Amino acid sequence: MGQNNHQGALQQPVGSGFNATSTASEVSKNIDLTGKIAIVTGGNTGIGLETTKTLAAAGATVVVPARDIDKAKRNLAGVANVELETMDLMDPASIDAFAEKFRASGRPLHLLINNAGIMWVPLRRDSRGIESQLATNYLAQFQLTSRLWPALKTAGGARVINVSSQGHQFASFDFTDPNFHHREYETLQAYGQSKTASNLFTLELDNRAKKFQVRAYSLHPGSIGGTELGRDAPLELFQQMGFLDADGQMLPEVAASLKTIPQGAATTVWCATSPLLNSIGGVYCEDADIAALASDTEMSPGVKRYALDEANAKRLWTWSEEVTGIAFEL
Repeated sequence: MGQNNHQGALQQPVGSGFNATSTASEVSKNIDLTGKIAIVTGGNTGIGLETTKTLAAAGATVVVPARDIDKAKRNLAGVANVELETMDLMDPASIDAFAEKFRASGRPLHLLINNAGIMWVPLRRDSRGIESQLATNYLAQFQLTSRLWPALKTAGGARVINVSSQGHQFASFDFTDPNFHHREYETLQAYGQSKTASNLFTLELDNRAKKFQVRAYSLHPGSIGGTELGRDAPLELFQQMGFLDADGQMLPEVAASLKTIPQGAATTVWCATSPLLNSIGGVYCEDADIAALASDTEMSPGVKRYALDEANAKRLWTWSEEVTGIAFEL
């Protein structure tokens, strides 16, 4: 089954032949997904919509769970091989209901793409008291994957792709106060923690699941223009991040660095389909290849070692079972 990616042991590019400008359709060229079943959360907007279109064009049946079904119908009008279902990632009961309906269909699940997420929002909590970015960006991934595990296991070869972010470099996971009950809420810290959690989950999931021919990957899609992801973030935050000038205009160098939506979906599609990953998992990817390790001291391309720490990955799995009440035993 190969080596584990603990501490980033496997974080070396494999020479995919693609780069930051590659698009989803380019990385899926000559890939045949006929007969495959995929689930794409957030698959009706942004890079999720591009992912759905690309997988469906390659022959897959794509199930898109959405909170707003009417909006999803409009956005996916005319796209073949797509099924729409209702699900709200902030509502654990909704996640369970969606997963139960899919399992009841008796179909295998070849691709689970945990794409949906939120970013840089004010302090909000779900019904359990979980901070909203942690609940949506990570715990929903954990819960949905656990509930769909029987379908993944019976696929005879499946992949789980967790859309993370370079934003994981804003923060490691704070096991002492993950929900900001005793520390001041800082939205970038909360976002970073949620994405670090997604990376740690990917690492441990792959470690546990690979003996069942299920592999897991996390990824940074890139900084992308034209999505709805930052809609709740205040103008001042974008200025603080160095994206906008004093008048609220995007800086030219920032605009030039942004990926298009087809480019932003490329790494997701590559993780879902590339034969180069047939015998490797638990890795963090960017620009349609496995990423290198990031600098330990500053923000840089790649993945931080703390987001691939074996002990923290196992600790997070236990914590996740405790807070969700789910015994995710493979």
